[in-house]
Amino acid sequence: MKRNRKIVVLSHCIINCNSKVEGLSVYEGALDFTKKLIDNGFGIIQLPCPELLNFGLKRWGNSKEQFNNLIYKERCKELLKPYIVQFDLYKNSGYEINSIIAIDGSPSCGYNKTCSSSIFSNKICEYPNSIIKREKISLINEKGVFIEVLCEMLKEFNLDIKILGLDESDLENSSKKILNYILK
Repeated sequence: MKRNRKIVVLSHCIINCNSKVEGLSVYEGALDFTKKLIDNGFGIIQLPCPELLNFGLKRWGNSKEQFNNLIYKERCKELLKPYIVQFDLYKNSGYEINSIIAIDGSPSCGYNKTCSSSIFSNKICEYPNSIIKREKISLINEKGVFIEVLCEMLKEFNLDIKILGLDESDLENSSKKILNYILK
């Protein structure tokens, strides 16, 4: 048996950028560093894309404030439950889940930073021009809603798995840092 029992968990869009909001992908298809993970013997678990599964492909960009509600959080828990079960099964069978790679800037999957906008609370009709809306969005040093729920569930089930944030605004350096951590 040639299993090396090494696993990395990736946010959905790292392997499939087609799930992103139209116009927001900075790469084609899958990120190159996924090939390096495979070449180094890592199995990959791809998390679901909560935005795609809740709002479809023709959705627009959102902010954390729009997702930070009980309905979305409960949906995230439903989506994550089978993954938590998998993580537990692997860890209790001697496998190493090296890390979970999140996407910084995402309102759902950001780890170190997420996008935020106060105008999306209840005054969106005052900003009919989408360019104005984009100018009112900022990155804040918080987790996205999906990753917050994931962290809570990992803690609840005593699963100690490192989470790393991939910064797409500095993709080359961020990818190198993550690979250095994983392949050390």
